[in-house]
Amino acid sequence: MTPNIITEAHPHSFGSRMTVAQRKEAHELRKTLKPLMEKRRRARINDSLNHLKTLILPLVGKDASRYSKLEKADILEMTVRFLRDLPSSSAKGQTDSYKEGYKACLQRISTMLPQSNLETEAHQRVSEFIHTRWRLLHRPARTAVLRTQK
Repeated sequence: MTPNIITEAHPHSFGSRMTVAQRKEAHELRKTLKPLMEKRRRARINDSLNHLKTLILPLVGKDASRYSKLEKADILEMTVRFLRDLPSSSAKGQTDSYKEGYKACLQRISTMLPQSNLETEAHQRVSEFIHTRWRLLHRPARTAVLRTQK
């Protein structure tokens, strides 16, 4: 004869305290909820991919109206390529990182500018601003001359 051991079962587990009817009911509930949860999960993934597409297309210089039917893999690949091509700033100082980011912004604006619907005068002002800033970034840095007092 073995002694009767009473174990505390977790209310959500299949312990010895659950009746056959309760187990069957729990099983049916899981069978019903699983497709709904999967549907919500897929909807979240699709929403996030659509949002990612609206973010990435302008950054890579693509016209969103021409790329309305992109496959999910294409969106992810474009994003990976874009992120891989970003300049790494981990080893640079803050000043260098700032300059690299500023240059990247100027480059993006200059590639997107021809596709914009700006008026001619505004287009010209933005273009001149970009060229001026670009020249300032690329001119040689001045070296500080220290004078010693005698």
